[in-house]
Amino acid sequence: MILSGSASAYEVNKNAVALLIAKDKTGKTVGTGSGFVARPEGILITNYHVLVDAHVIEVHFPNGSHSDVEGIFKVDRARDFAVLKLKEGFYSTLEIGDSSSVKPYDYTSALGYPSAQVMQQKDMVDGQLVQTYGFVLGIHSQAHPKIPFIYTTTPFGPGFSGGPVVNSSNQVVGLATIEGRSINLALPINSVKEFLNQKTTFSFQKLLNEDQASLEAMYYRGNYFLYGLGDANKAVTEFEKILARNPNFTLAHYDLAVAYRDLGMPEKAIDQYEKTLELTPDFPEALSNLGGYYFRSGKLDQSVELFKKAVQVYPNFIQALSNLGAALNKQGQPREAIAHLKKALSLDPEFAIANFNLGNSLFALNLLDEAHKKFELSQKQGIDFLSMHWKLYEIHKKNQRHRDAEKELKTILQIDPFNEEAKKRLSELPIFH
Repeated sequence: MILSGSASAYEVNKNAVALLIAKDKTGKTVGTGSGFVARPEGILITNYHVLVDAHVIEVHFPNGSHSDVEGIFKVDRARDFAVLKLKEGFYSTLEIGDSSSVKPYDYTSALGYPSAQVMQQKDMVDGQLVQTYGFVLGIHSQAHPKIPFIYTTTPFGPGFSGGPVVNSSNQVVGLATIEGRSINLALPINSVKEFLNQKTTFSFQKLLNEDQASLEAMYYRGNYFLYGLGDANKAVTEFEKILARNPNFTLAHYDLAVAYRDLGMPEKAIDQYEKTLELTPDFPEALSNLGGYYFRSGKLDQSVELFKKAVQVYPNFIQALSNLGAALNKQGQPREAIAHLKKALSLDPEFAIANFNLGNSLFALNLLDEAHKKFELSQKQGIDFLSMHWKLYEIHKKNQRHRDAEKELKTILQIDPFNEEAKKRLSELPIFH
């Protein structure tokens, strides 16, 4: 067995961070995740959803050692954590911190094993332990008002689930749980602490039996179909089964909306986001996503209202700040938009769409040189919108940079070869030899 990873002085004790391989009764791998050892006798913490449908969990460490899970001390399906007992031994550990002391803008780092980099061959396991870095955006509830999460810019990839999120002293303050741009969520570790002294365990078979009737197990299964396998149809089936039994299961509505979005069914997605917000009015991602649908359908007042509420609930919500800026631009309020867009970019300078939106605000205010810089920056970051090239053309034309204006018109015609307006404008430019 080979596992890549290293630990050195002044770093997180990486030998305490485990790769988890979940297998069914036939020995087939049904998923991978991460976890970490909290007590030297072999108490390991991970996400509950890593265990769903598993008959056994294999545990591999960066130093080449491995273990098996002998029993389960505790699972909390709503908070999505599990405390497991490893086979007898003496294990390297991470220090548990105090998540109640976490504040916005605090440093955070996450450690985990990206699923795409886990390779298995017979008795060989090769996994790359990755460490990522960022800072806290805030602590807010999501679907459950009484279950807060640490929102952080520290990115979690698939496979990080259950891995540690540490502070600047390398103490664990959170459990990596949900990943996505600007919405990387970690469960505060204080939710888990009180269960580290459990004395009795139960078996995977007992968990499997209980999970037959568990809506949470069905939800995480649907999540795996949607985000892990990219099979939106299977996810829809699973989420609809949950809602047939409990129409008030907020997360099933939310992820059903995502599945409908992926299937190109916007009306059904909107309906599910609206139902999500009926149940949980302060769900920040649902507010922003529904606002995005309203924005695209021309319902600007409703979209602005939803984006503003998302930012009120979660002041450092980067996507909602950028979306609010875009909607205010559309409403003809570029000055108000600028403050929100600058805040989004102060939190994430690489957020290309926010740079583009800020360029639109500056263009509307006739601050053409500043707009030009923002458009060029957003281009370097991957934005290639037709509307941006038209604005760059206008900027170059006003500044009598005719060659640059010509270049933008030719780019427009590459994107849209039958654009008659671009052809007309191109014919009106001076001819260069």
